[in-house]
Amino acid sequence: MKPLKQEAIDEARESFQYFDRDNSGEIDVNEFEKLLRVLSPGATREQAEEGFRYIDDNEDGKIDFEEFLGWWQTCWWEF
Repeated sequence: MKPLKQEAIDEARESFQYFDRDNSGEIDVNEFEKLLRVLSPGATREQAEEGFRYIDDNEDGKIDFEEFLGWWQTCWWEF
């Protein structure tokens, strides 16, 4: 996989920060559900929870920017 250009990283960071509504530096499952419903309006809570678990590599119950960026790079174009 090719490394992302800085412009793409900046775009991902902007999206991450937008959905990190509490400015914690991490996206929780509720914030991720809102993000998923923007990308796929018919998404269910169950789909959001499943997607969240997929992205949360270290299984700490939060998505940090590095986890988000990995997903952004490989998966978000599918929506």
